[in-house]
Amino acid sequence: MTGATNGRLREFSRRTAFGALGAGIVGATVASWPRLSGTDIPGRGDNSLSIAIMGTAADAAARQRAIDAFTRLHPDIRVKVQAIQAVDWKDFFTKILTMVAAGTPPDVVYVATEGAQLFADKLAHPLDEYLRRDAADMAEFFADVHPSLVEAFMYKGSLFQLPMDWNAANMYYNTTAFRQAGLDRPADDWTHVDFRSNLAAMKKARPQDFTPYYWTNRLFGGVVPWLYANDTSFLKETKSTGGDWLWDSFYANDPSRSLRSGGYQWLEPNADDPRVFESFDYLRGLVKDGLGVRPEEGGGSSLVGLFASNRIGTTPAGGYWVQGLHEAGMKENDFDVAFFPKRRTQRHQFGTAGYAIMKTAKDKDAAWEWIKFSSSREAMELIFPNPGTTPARRSMVNEALYKGKGPAHWKVFYDTLDKYPTTGPIPAPPQQAAVETALMKNVSLAVSGDERQLKQALDSMQRDLEIALRRQS
Repeated sequence: MTGATNGRLREFSRRTAFGALGAGIVGATVASWPRLSGTDIPGRGDNSLSIAIMGTAADAAARQRAIDAFTRLHPDIRVKVQAIQAVDWKDFFTKILTMVAAGTPPDVVYVATEGAQLFADKLAHPLDEYLRRDAADMAEFFADVHPSLVEAFMYKGSLFQLPMDWNAANMYYNTTAFRQAGLDRPADDWTHVDFRSNLAAMKKARPQDFTPYYWTNRLFGGVVPWLYANDTSFLKETKSTGGDWLWDSFYANDPSRSLRSGGYQWLEPNADDPRVFESFDYLRGLVKDGLGVRPEEGGGSSLVGLFASNRIGTTPAGGYWVQGLHEAGMKENDFDVAFFPKRRTQRHQFGTAGYAIMKTAKDKDAAWEWIKFSSSREAMELIFPNPGTTPARRSMVNEALYKGKGPAHWKVFYDTLDKYPTTGPIPAPPQQAAVETALMKNVSLAVSGDERQLKQALDSMQRDLEIALRRQS
């Protein structure tokens, strides 16, 4: 396979990029986008491999040790990392698409689940040929990574990314609040009924200036984990055929092999499913009875501080929260983590992220070498030195990573995949931005009134999702 980009791919059309932007990715006008030139992206003015990540200059600098290690192995490949500041993944993807439209795309982009199918559908180059060629070298990586994470990056039978880090929506709880309410650690198989009972006990023990359950209005950790636990979702989930080339090569003996596919598909809305109503009605009850907040949109920027100050009892989050709580002053025994409560199932929700090679990459062979190196344990230990996320490699989720920081039951993080192998990714089709907007605009209304208002909100969501899914990604 040649790494040189042919003329057809170089001329990735502005119309395609603008079409993706128009699918609800941005609310700003074209006139408000920044003007970009080749010099705006490190590496575009020379032969360097340009890699875009979401973050700050400090985040880019943190990868320097990995870049230095890569350069020692591949002195002929120059690497430059550009950190792009963004409010969230949607904002980050907007900025990448703006670069594409301007004719100055990076070669490699670090993409989370929210954008995986958008990139696979329009922007990214599949890894299939490289994985077939380097199967012997990659066997160790796949042996150390749960297949659920890999399947999240399958699209129509091809693999477009290797998972580097991930996080499930587990349930964090404040051990002081639990103790004050006379509560023990939840059982692994606790239910939504047990959860509500615990919230009521905490409210009774702490009637003032305390929120038993705090949640946010977004795709990850919002209403979706409750839908998954009730064996449903707001989108109908199916799977593509294909992918046997990968599963038979790397996961032939995995006990969950029969579950694997050519990738997830979310093609139709499902907000009119009675189980969706049931799940929303449960959350509506928590809000009505003062056991949970009306959800805040976005990532909940104040959440870590509120939790660390013992003003929140429980909240859904992943391993990425550990470092933040430690830095906020929480001791390792001040908090703990449990599996998400069970309803009809105990299927969890997760999000993952990894590097995607752009179709327009100057040198795809060089880009693959970067991804291949980044998947090594050496590189991942340099990039993920603390529990600011959960490494995709099972062997790295160990006692040493959480020593002195907590939580005591850190094994819950990877056990989520091992014990519940049907645990699935954030529902994010190529039209993810429009789909997320359709969800978020209706959630607060759904949980803030009576049953009639809930029904109206879900009817509105169904209509909005139908429109969103008809859009071209």
